[in-house]
Amino acid sequence: MNVNPITYQVIRGGLINACREAGIVLRNSAFSPNIKERMDHSTAILSPKLELVAQAEHIPVHLGSISWGVRNTMALMENVKEGDMIIVNDPYIAGTHLPDILLIRPVFYEGKLIAFVANRAHHADVGGMAPGSMPGDASEIYHEGIIIPPVKIMEGDEVNGDILKLILANVRTPEERLGDIKAQISANRVLEKRVLELAGKYGDDTLMETMNLMLKHSERRMRRRISRISPGLYEGEDYIEGRKGNLLIKVAIRVEGDELFIDFSGTSKQVEEPINAVMGVTLACVLYILKAIADPSGAANDGYLRAAHVKAPKGTIVNAKPPAPVSGGNVETAQRIVDVLLRALADALPGIIPAASQGTMNNVSVGGYDEDGRGWTFYETIGGGMGARPGLDGIDCVHVHMTNTMNTPIEVLERYYPIRFLKYELRPDSGGAGKWRGGCGIERAWVFLGSTGTLSVMGNRVRTKPWGLRGGRPGASAEYLVVRRNGQVVRLGPMATIRLMKGDVVILRTPGGGGYGNPLERDVNRIIEDYLEGKVTKRIVAEIYGIGELEKRLKP
Repeated sequence: MNVNPITYQVIRGGLINACREAGIVLRNSAFSPNIKERMDHSTAILSPKLELVAQAEHIPVHLGSISWGVRNTMALMENVKEGDMIIVNDPYIAGTHLPDILLIRPVFYEGKLIAFVANRAHHADVGGMAPGSMPGDASEIYHEGIIIPPVKIMEGDEVNGDILKLILANVRTPEERLGDIKAQISANRVLEKRVLELAGKYGDDTLMETMNLMLKHSERRMRRRISRISPGLYEGEDYIEGRKGNLLIKVAIRVEGDELFIDFSGTSKQVEEPINAVMGVTLACVLYILKAIADPSGAANDGYLRAAHVKAPKGTIVNAKPPAPVSGGNVETAQRIVDVLLRALADALPGIIPAASQGTMNNVSVGGYDEDGRGWTFYETIGGGMGARPGLDGIDCVHVHMTNTMNTPIEVLERYYPIRFLKYELRPDSGGAGKWRGGCGIERAWVFLGSTGTLSVMGNRVRTKPWGLRGGRPGASAEYLVVRRNGQVVRLGPMATIRLMKGDVVILRTPGGGGYGNPLERDVNRIIEDYLEGKVTKRIVAEIYGIGELEKRLKP
């Protein structure tokens, strides 16, 4: 059948807007600051064939893996009926990691399956060895929290109270988890309602044909973009930092006509550290990059993946096997996969690809118990520097690539948790020098006010630096510190879990982005502006940009 172009655009916009509306519902009705303030959640609509069709502009690593997760989940479910809703967080089925709980709802119109709706939200605690469920010393997935296989959280539109009891009995903050799960249920109900409205107004056949056209449109744009790349083999590699050393991620991208063949052979084997990624995460990174190079302003869907063939050897850190821990694979290895893909494409698409961004999400989890024995946890990620681009400086103090969350306001954290902030500012000299400067990182520091607590930090670029391009300098490495009450400084590695005592100070300095182009070609006025805005110091001006006369003119 042929869909009128105007009808196509109306339905397409209706599906995307439904995802945005459901995301607002989830955010507004959630209990935890992580979802309500940071917006660490995502919503999506899938076709009856389980392909991602529409999404809101939420979290790339959530959404790029969602069709992989829904397909795996539905393959394990039997007798799914109208009024059912499925809950799952097993990363080897749903993708990502245990704190990300996925809810799936089949949508029926007059007894006919016409779509699936889904949302994923990061819960601040799902049990495990440490508050926040991202322990740096995990050696198997069972250390990271409760594993929820695909089960029905709702049957016949009734919530399964026994499933909820089982989940809530295994977390430190049951009231918060209950509120967030209810918010997810509500979001899926909103998505279902909007899909049914479109089916009722335009017909279910027209709705499903529009979904197919949306996928074909993205595929055409992707193939057209690939066909403009010079055929050949393009390679890239970089390292992700584990507790015991650096692990290699390697990719070879072969361009043939209008198709890409992406091969991660040569990547390090999986390890007994929480830095492994499941296949869904790797696919999410590929989808993100494909959309970025082919159609940055378009709506992401699985059509982009139809022109790409991905090979990730089983048992490596980009396609791990159970029972490997994976909490950091979703947040950290995902960032490095993107870096590697960009590095390979830098030669294929000269003048388009930026230098490396901070390459980490700087994950911080803190938790403990109050005097009445009630648990509390908070989780946040911290922005850093974006890589410089041809013709533009990198953006300062932002979340980049596979994360897309908001800043958690200091006021919220101080109100709900026993911490008081001492510093939250731009980190000078952290952006890589270049004709175009890399974005600056962030310095964030707070003092712990509770009696005892547990801190888990999961970050990266502590031992390595975000690389520059075309002569640009690398950005600064990350620094994670705990300053004890007695003045002792504990320098944390990329993955660490440590006990906190009252009065301890936590200092987090995030990486800057890499620079682009020769620093000696940078415009003098830009250097002066950077200095006056506190982004670079006199030392950097003198040592890197090599402008002695300018240094003399700068105020002491």
